[in-house]
Amino acid sequence: MSGNAVNLEQSISSCTAPLGAKLWLWHTTPSDHSPIVNLMSITEAVIKPMHREGYRFVAIFAAITLVLFWLWVPLGWVGVVLTVWCYYFFRDPKRVVPAGDGLIVSPADGVISLLEPAAPPKELGLGDTPRTRISVFMNVFNCHVNRVPRAGTIRQVAYHPGKFLNASLDKASNLNERNSIVVEMADGQDLVVTQIAGLVARRILCEVDEGAVMITGERFGLIRFGSRLDVYLPDGVEPLVTVGQTMIAGETVLADVSGTQIRRSGRKV
Repeated sequence: MSGNAVNLEQSISSCTAPLGAKLWLWHTTPSDHSPIVNLMSITEAVIKPMHREGYRFVAIFAAITLVLFWLWVPLGWVGVVLTVWCYYFFRDPKRVVPAGDGLIVSPADGVISLLEPAAPPKELGLGDTPRTRISVFMNVFNCHVNRVPRAGTIRQVAYHPGKFLNASLDKASNLNERNSIVVEMADGQDLVVTQIAGLVARRILCEVDEGAVMITGERFGLIRFGSRLDVYLPDGVEPLVTVGQTMIAGETVLADVSGTQIRRSGRKV
């Protein structure tokens, strides 16, 4: 083979090899609309991380399901549905916390059931002066992981035993079992968040201690199985939500301490 032929062959190889590699990658790399990417998106949307508090409950439900299958197959399938629900109840998905000075986000998934002036729980010793209280009711299908509404230091944690009335009732704030935390924000103001046990919920879990420094949207607790969270806004801070709105913990903005946004109203459509 002549020198010119060899040089020509090398030139063609150097041009076509990268092109071949690109073509191979184009065929093997999933595109945004490929079945692989679509399957991954569906999987991420359905399968969520689970809070460690749920491990034993899912194990108990699964064990009962095996017994039900042994007794009668249709009952076993009922157990499967309940086991999946139990896992879904304890799901702990990641959330995208909005950035912004002064934003107070929802501490829980659920619906705004009450929006009214009320004094903070007496055990906190914050006086009887009413503050704007935003109540977020969680049903048994909501995610029950609770998040800190605004960055700050946990100045106080107070547990109060009580009853287990329907958490959607106004009197549940005073009569039901509850656990409150006071978050001292960077500007010196305090924000009160109260976990309230409901008709079904019999277990309030608070995973923070006094003195802990928290960031907005950080997880601080959980309630089982259906309950409510009350947020007492600092004096003079107006809510940016209304009764009936659906909340997403760590994402939905409840209020703005900076006061750059005006109070909102809403209507059902």
